[in-house]
Amino acid sequence: MLAAIKNAAACAGLAACAAIAPVHAAGTNAHANAAPEFAGIDTWLNSPPLTLAQLRGKVVLVDFWTFACGNCVNTLPSVKSWHRKYADKGLVVIGVHTPEFPFEQDTNNVKRAIERFGITYPVAQDNRYATWAAYGNQYWPAFYLIDKHGQVAYTHVGEGDYAQTEAAIQKLLAER
Repeated sequence: MLAAIKNAAACAGLAACAAIAPVHAAGTNAHANAAPEFAGIDTWLNSPPLTLAQLRGKVVLVDFWTFACGNCVNTLPSVKSWHRKYADKGLVVIGVHTPEFPFEQDTNNVKRAIERFGITYPVAQDNRYATWAAYGNQYWPAFYLIDKHGQVAYTHVGEGDYAQTEAAIQKLLAER
């Protein structure tokens, strides 16, 4: 009960916070469907513009986040660890920064946050919520794992279940 209260307090003011009730696909192929292409991205940070078509053959982790979301910030150590551990094995991490508040739309603020958090993987700035809408996403943070064939193979909303998400990454990387 105390943990639930702490999570609820951490979510105060974040209308779309999902940390209290994380959800995920039952298995890595439980809800496979074609991953939407990145849409409406005006600014790419840490990378030239990327498309899922050019990433075919790689496992892609799409991480919807925003820098002022405490729950999003709490996931960053795991996301950065996965990037370090699995990039050379075929994982591409892409942070899709979708702002909740007007000050999060400013590219300079996003750049400062990326530097402050030590994010080195590509970040797509989704100020118009076009990629967010293409995925039908509703929460910060949210992970979408895309397999080597361009199918959404795993999703997770909110904090937690890091070992399960990492196991899904490992399984997808091992597939041919």
